[in-house]
Amino acid sequence: MTGATHVLGIDSGGSGVRVGVARAKTCRGSAEKPLTWSSPTPAVVGDRGIDAHGLLARVEPAARELLREAGVRRLGAVCVGAAGMATLGDDLRATLPGALADAFGVRRLALAADGVTAYAGALGQRPGAVVAAGTGLIALGAVPDGADGSGGGSGSGRGSGWRRADGWGHLLGDCGGGAWIGRAGLEAAMRAYDGREGGSRPLLARLEAVFGPPGELPGKLYPRPDRPAVLASFAPEVARCAVADPVANPVADPVAEAILRNAARHIAEAAGAVCPRLEPSEVALTGGLFRMGEPLLAPLRAELAARLPGIPVAEAAGDPLEGALCVAAALAAGELRLPRDPGLLSVVAQAPLRGASDSWGGASDNR
Repeated sequence: MTGATHVLGIDSGGSGVRVGVARAKTCRGSAEKPLTWSSPTPAVVGDRGIDAHGLLARVEPAARELLREAGVRRLGAVCVGAAGMATLGDDLRATLPGALADAFGVRRLALAADGVTAYAGALGQRPGAVVAAGTGLIALGAVPDGADGSGGGSGSGRGSGWRRADGWGHLLGDCGGGAWIGRAGLEAAMRAYDGREGGSRPLLARLEAVFGPPGELPGKLYPRPDRPAVLASFAPEVARCAVADPVANPVADPVAEAILRNAARHIAEAAGAVCPRLEPSEVALTGGLFRMGEPLLAPLRAELAARLPGIPVAEAAGDPLEGALCVAAALAAGELRLPRDPGLLSVVAQAPLRGASDSWGGASDNR
């Protein structure tokens, strides 16, 4: 992998931390796969938000090893994408630019919310909207510089800005996400347990199989610090009950079907709220929620067609780590056209410390 500019991407999310090193490429993708490292342990959140020094202590050794494996000694740029960057990223913004310059001599750094790296991974720098859904849900829309025919600038990133819908957490929003679906399914199960209207016996059976006696569920759920993830763990059970199965579920459960239809409506509403009405716009869906397949995707396609007629639904080209590498590559080339935003996407450019790029090993000068 020598002989070309390389970039570093870091993806810090609710399900862990990943690091990638790749040859700088356009956001349209490449057949060459990045070298990657991953940890299932998420970054620590303290009284200053996301703990920058704790994150660095984990990703810096991993990055050094990947760079040695790639045989490079100089990075064109770095992009750090983190869940909570907008509201919990003050320590990252204060610490990472200097620390990464010291460690790797890098002078171009992008700090992005994970929704932005999800957007870049899914659509690159094309105009449109991305719905990123797993335990939670957020929709982001953007018109990159020049995509509206204005000619843009040389990566000024000012464009028309980002448009955001939802992503407000399981208590205030994330409507249609995994925790939302799981909570709705558990509520329907408890209604059946009580004998109230709107209940679902199939969902009650799945609750008992997964969590045990229904009356004990509140005591198991409410003290948990990871309540959203526990709720989301029941979303696949809702999807199973929404489909007829000759053995486990001979008749599709209408309550489960209705929950997924409502989830699809919420997801389409979020996409419709942020999607730019431009001819080249696209909508992409990314995240683990959509792996539940047709029980959710079929009603979602219908909702999107009704709310965004003529706007195609594109397959996501890559995941948030690939999006971080895409942003870093565009930044290294001076071609970053995604809108800048203090909380969602900020860029730091500074002179590297003298000799810093030689402070870690490598097989080539990779100028």
